[in-house]
Amino acid sequence: MKKKLLLVDGMALLFRSFFATAVHRNFMINDSGVPTNGVNGFLKHLITAMERFQPTHVVCCWDMGSKTYRNDLFQDYKANRSQPPIELVPQFDLAKEAAAELGILNIGLKGYEADDCIGTLAALFTEEAEITIVTGDKDLLQLLSDGINVALLQKGIGNYKIYTKDLFYEETGVLPKALIDVKALMGDSSDNYPGVKGIGEKTAYKLIGEYETIERLLENIALLPKGQQGKIQAGLKELGISRQLAEINCAVPLTCALTDAVFTLQLEQAGMMLRRHQIKGIERMLEKLNAREISS
Repeated sequence: MKKKLLLVDGMALLFRSFFATAVHRNFMINDSGVPTNGVNGFLKHLITAMERFQPTHVVCCWDMGSKTYRNDLFQDYKANRSQPPIELVPQFDLAKEAAAELGILNIGLKGYEADDCIGTLAALFTEEAEITIVTGDKDLLQLLSDGINVALLQKGIGNYKIYTKDLFYEETGVLPKALIDVKALMGDSSDNYPGVKGIGEKTAYKLIGEYETIERLLENIALLPKGQQGKIQAGLKELGISRQLAEINCAVPLTCALTDAVFTLQLEQAGMMLRRHQIKGIERMLEKLNAREISS
């Protein structure tokens, strides 16, 4: 039986879970004064994903600090983002501890984003396992291939839009890898990099759909309307930098074997951790997951 690897974007799950309840200031503070709302939702998302995709191997990937090599390439990368709320800060370590106590391998590398770790692991293990990436980040769609699917989180827990390489092409008219060039043209306001001024999403997809790559687009720039020619020529420097920023690094210097990621639920250990941190409503989910593991 082919192995099934679940790559989890821990940052996406934790942030989404925190802000879903923080809007009502429902931080679920335990007796030690530590908020647990984000970790509670993170675990619900994580366990639900494991029930849905029934992986044999699981890795949860994390950012390790706010600065990465992309900040060296472009000083203002993500500079528009505010510091995380003080109630979220202690939950980064708590979420990693919770995942580890469940029996899940955590991976993160200073100077790189969780996306880069996911991309590297997907590239490393694509021949050995069927891979599903769970995230809320559409940037990861560039990793889609024959053996790699992306389950994009939708509203609520356990709701996904599952992208295959074919579905992405059907929806956009470009191959998944071409998303890098699309974003290089249009930029990304969320990550705060510019792209080419005056080229929006619709035009970027149209141009890459027609010319396939930035290189071919530039080779045929004389065929474009004069307005587009001028915008692209004026923004060549920004185009090059934005392309580097948009591309997920799939060659991060990680040391990981697939055997390191074998998932065996540590039910007793996990239960002790949940009680220690007073994270409620999760033990029953774990028992259900455990029963499913035993029966399979």
